[in-house]
Amino acid sequence: MRIVLLSVLLFVLAACSGSKEPREAQPLDALPTITPDYVDVTIPPQIAPLRFQLADYEPGVEALAVLKCGEKNMVTRADRKGNFLFDEEDWKELLDTATGKQIEVLVYRKVEGLWQCYAPFHWQVAVEPADRYLAYRLIEPGYVLWNKMGIYQRDITTYQQKSIIENDLTQHNCMNCHTFLNRKPQKMLFHMRADLGGTYLIDNGIPEKVKLGDDPHVKSLVYPSWHPSGRVVAFSVNKTRQEFHRNNPNRVEVYDSESDIVLYDVLQKKVLVDSVLFSSSAFETFPHFSPDGKRLYFCSAHAVERMPEDFKSVKYNLCAIDFDIETLSFGTRVDTIYHSRSMGSSVSFPRVSPDGCFLMFTTSSYGNFSIWHKDADLQMFDLHKGEFIDMQPVNSDDVESYHSWSDNGRWTVFSSRRMDGLYTRLYLVYVDAEGRPSKPFVLPQRTPNFYDDLPFSYNLPEFIVEEVDLDAREFARFSKNN
Repeated sequence: MRIVLLSVLLFVLAACSGSKEPREAQPLDALPTITPDYVDVTIPPQIAPLRFQLADYEPGVEALAVLKCGEKNMVTRADRKGNFLFDEEDWKELLDTATGKQIEVLVYRKVEGLWQCYAPFHWQVAVEPADRYLAYRLIEPGYVLWNKMGIYQRDITTYQQKSIIENDLTQHNCMNCHTFLNRKPQKMLFHMRADLGGTYLIDNGIPEKVKLGDDPHVKSLVYPSWHPSGRVVAFSVNKTRQEFHRNNPNRVEVYDSESDIVLYDVLQKKVLVDSVLFSSSAFETFPHFSPDGKRLYFCSAHAVERMPEDFKSVKYNLCAIDFDIETLSFGTRVDTIYHSRSMGSSVSFPRVSPDGCFLMFTTSSYGNFSIWHKDADLQMFDLHKGEFIDMQPVNSDDVESYHSWSDNGRWTVFSSRRMDGLYTRLYLVYVDAEGRPSKPFVLPQRTPNFYDDLPFSYNLPEFIVEEVDLDAREFARFSKNN
């Protein structure tokens, strides 16, 4: 047993330190096949190490990864499974050197006593950081039933994930639609469904349950958007149903038979209804305030009476309307930015970059529940130039859906099922000042095969600039008493 432990220890030490780049190696024309795919991506200057595995690694074969930036070199030996587990401290030193520059990545393997070197690839290290924290829900990928779920936060500079609230404290109910005022954790809200159901607003750790009033049409609040002043929150009010396909790659269909938009006045603690966005002739949903608070973006479709029979005929336009925070009133003219009939796709999840330059949204062939639509893609519109931006580098053959911006407007995070078609994972992408996106990369984890063993889907990723500090047990007591 001692001999086995000693040999393992020596192997680990060799993998972490003391390795040197081979002086001579046969060059290969092909790039290395690595998982996750981190080839030629742009990364934040404070991201955790992009650990990867050599996909065609053969046990017993020596392999090295050499990361270079100027005079700075970092050499790491692969472990027994072909994983390159870059040291976190060495990685941080390398990124400090490489900020605003490129890191060259050379992967070597030793075959029959001779070193071979794959064609190099590069990591561009951006000057602009991404927000340090991500908040998201983790949920088992079921359709109706659930057991364990929660809202979590991840420090992207490390691999550390912490729970914000888990449903084992709240009678295993459903919790969703978490959102934060201006990406700051001091003011947040989220919903709970089934037991202890309702919308909960948390202000500097103090919870409050939103009271809906007596309007019979407003029975629950759904998709939220904070006004940047914090005075009001726009919510959609949806009557949602779910159906299953017998033979369709999308498997499940989620649709609205009614939907409208209301405001919740945080100061007066009451729901405000305006007929401009509350009518039986249209389905309005997915409200989103502009960064200056002067416009509300939303999705709107002509109301359809025969649902679910005519669900494929429902296509949502992307619209905007003026808003006056002083009078809490909307304008009278609705502008259509993306016309679903002429463009051929239906819109969901509009999000404006914090600098007000770019409007990102999701499109699919019909409906608004794009997370279940394999043709769902991300699109982006330049609000200053009035033109669409090529998002081909970002999209895949599978689902791209929910997304959010970092505080500086240079990074977005989005959910995608591109990895296996079943589980939703989070991808980061850099967007330059002209709106040009780089190649996305999956959120790095401690081990390259982390996602292979994770039976949960990520849901509703939101960037936040600081860590959420919520006493989950105290909140659970509050929810049970209210």
